Amino acid sequence: MSAIHACCVAIDGRGVLIAGPSGSGKSDLTLRLIDDGAMLVSDDYTIVAARDGTLHATPPDNIAGRIEVRGIGIVERPFSRDVPVALWVEAGTPGRMPEPATHSIAGIALPAYTLSLLEASAPARIRLMLDGIAR
Repeated sequence: MSAIHACCVAIDGRGVLIAGPSGSGKSDLTLRLIDDGAMLVSDDYTIVAARDGTLHATPPDNIAGRIEVRGIGIVERPFSRDVPVALWVEAGTPGRMPEPATHSIAGIALPAYTLSLLEASAPARIRLMLDGIAR
């Protein structure tokens, strides 16, 4: 088990890790995904562990159910624990036609994408990324 600097949401029971430097829009995108029906797992830091060939995500106890919303502060939201992770999203400028990529955590390779987290289409793009991943 280890903590990583990434937000995590669950979409239809599949975890999406959203990584990037402070101020890149991780929490903003997490909030927009929650508003679109996703479930909060964790904001800013996520505990991950490999189990039976799958990476699982859970929130640290001290921030479980909390998300920082700039201009408002810390707000409480319903949350999930122990979510199987299906996708890694990294803040950055994506290529127009990127080659398939993976990001490994605890020996588990996850499909990985680069995404401009603050773009209006980012939540829709994440759903398209998940649609392309077998369950």
